[in-house]
Parts: sequence; C-alpha cells; structure tokens
Amino acid sequence: MEEDLILIVEDEREIAELVSDYLEAEGYRSILAFDGLDGLNQFIEHRPTVAVLDVMLPKMDGIELCRRIRAESNIPIIIMSAKKSDTDKIIGLGIGADDYVTKPFSPGELVARIKAQLRRFKHLSVPKETENKIRYPGLEINLKEYTVHAEGRLIELSAKEFQLLAFMAANKGQVFTKEQLLENVWGYKHVGDSNTITVYVRKLREKMEVNPSEPRFIKTVWGIGYKFDGGSQ
Repeated sequence: MEEDLILIVEDEREIAELVSDYLEAEGYRSILAFDGLDGLNQFIEHRPTVAVLDVMLPKMDGIELCRRIRAESNIPIIIMSAKKSDTDKIIGLGIGADDYVTKPFSPGELVARIKAQLRRFKHLSVPKETENKIRYPGLEINLKEYTVHAEGRLIELSAKEFQLLAFMAANKGQVFTKEQLLENVWGYKHVGDSNTITVYVRKLREKMEVNPSEPRFIKTVWGIGYKFDGGSQ
C-alpha cells in the first residue's frame, strides 16, 4: 500500500487534516492542499494515486481542478461538496469525477470510498504483460497479435481502432468523455473537433456488432461519452 498517495484539496483545514488522519491510520500516505491552484501544483509534483477535491475552493474551484487533473491522468477523482442538488452531482461526474460525496460525511465512509475506487482502478487498469488476451462473451482481443474476434469472426481493425477498443475493454464499465479517450489513446489533448471519437466508435460498431444500432460492447452514455459494457445486452 506504500505506493498509494492520496491528494486532499480542501480549504477547511480541520476537514482536510481529519481525513488525512483517517487515511494514515489505514496505512495510506496523503498530501494536503488548501486551494485549487496549490492542489494542481501538488498533483503535478507528486502524481498521487487518488484525488479528493472540494468543489468550493479559492483560486481555482474543484470542478476546474477536476478537469485539469482528468486531462492529464486517469486516476480516481472523488468530489466533495456541501451542495446536494442533482445538477451539481451531474456536473461533478460529467467532467470526469469517479465518485461524489455530500457534506457532512463520515471520514470513515470517505476512506471506504477511496479504497473502493483504488480497487476498481487497479482492477480495470491495462492488463499485466503476462495477460495477452482480454476476453468477454462474444469478444476476444489478443494484445500480442493485435487481433480481434467478435461473435466468432476475425475483425480487421486499423491500429487506432484496435487501441481504442483495447483501452475501453481494459476499463470495463468506466465512462470516458471523448476528450479523455483522445488523451489516453491518441496521447494528446484534442482542442478541435471531438468527432474523431464518434467516427471511430461508429467504425468499431459497424465492424464488430451484429446490430450496430443496438451495440453490445461500446455503449453511449448520453451527455458524457462512452463506456465498454462487456457484451451485455
């Protein structure tokens, strides 16, 4: 567990220090920042394993900080906020947060959520080098041979189509925005037309799916992006 470092960005020092104490009692290391700009600097310098961000922060709010972190990293991000409205929750998750807790909360509950996100992140990360295949019902991706079989058929994919599919399949159930997919698969921040991902997803569906209009594998999450669903109907 020594490699796990939790970034806590919270302008109320008592809350930040209390959460830090709970984390350290569980064997985690933590670093604290009390405004959004310092939080971004701490992220850049230390590259934590998880980021816990308050929404209402001086210098840079938690939503913008979440965007900045998500543009650079796929680590779990948990948003904390005193606002209870569904709109705030949707905004928080829509910009790349993985979880959302409403104040007041139990520090023990927050630590449990951090642990859950860590387990999920490590489980969904790119498969180990010894695991050359990703398998789901009706789909096999061979990472060593760059081949894909869907519904028993060998599917001819371009290099980028294969990389996009393999990345999403290795992160089953996680919702990605188009920008996040561009960042992780293409390796750069895309400033212009985000239709690149739309085109590639359509091509993958046309090649893989029996019925592309009702896809089994890559599902659209309206208003956010896409997720890989493991071949469920």
